[in-house]
Amino acid sequence: MTDDLHFAKPDYARQQRCGVPEVIYGAGKTAPQIVAIMRALNDAGQNAFATRVTPEQAAAVRAELSDAVYRAEARILTRDVIPLPPRTGKIAVLCAGTSDLPVAEEAAVTAERLGAAVERVYDVGVAGLHRLLSRVERFADARAIIVVAGMEGALPSVVGGLIDKPVIAVPTSVGYGASFNGLAALLGMLNTCAAGVTVVNIDNGFGAGVAAARINHGATAN
Repeated sequence: MTDDLHFAKPDYARQQRCGVPEVIYGAGKTAPQIVAIMRALNDAGQNAFATRVTPEQAAAVRAELSDAVYRAEARILTRDVIPLPPRTGKIAVLCAGTSDLPVAEEAAVTAERLGAAVERVYDVGVAGLHRLLSRVERFADARAIIVVAGMEGALPSVVGGLIDKPVIAVPTSVGYGASFNGLAALLGMLNTCAAGVTVVNIDNGFGAGVAAARINHGATAN
């Protein structure tokens, strides 16, 4: 079932079809548009979840919906009217450097909202490999591992060579000129020699969080 707001048609049945609720992509939308979609979802008895929301958008939305919650580092804005699913199982989110944190947090918060417990392991890039190796035990038992990295994008290959769990690689647009806004990391991850590494699009923390949560949910069900 959908609703027609003229500029948007919220999909109220997405959760039943896909196991993932309707999510608002905030980039390019006005604050009044985000407010209207959030209200429509809440009025239908569903939580509202918007990604890629700027601080300015969030402030304008919260002026109308004061109980909306903004997570600035993840750039996620939420307004909940029903309880979130309990967090079961475990996934891990690793990131290479502090500059990758917005994408890593987008992935982590997304997975948490979809019912996964998340272990965060940050600033463990290959420039100081000892930082990663000393923390392997923190993520070795995770059901899926999201690895976020910019620059040359080498971290997922290293992680994929250390553990036997699904690895979801997320290239970021972090890096100097020859990184080509994440293209170098994307190509490096696609060309990984570590078998079984899956790659999502540049800066797509949300997509990685959904994929990891689905893996986690499937493992929990079994």
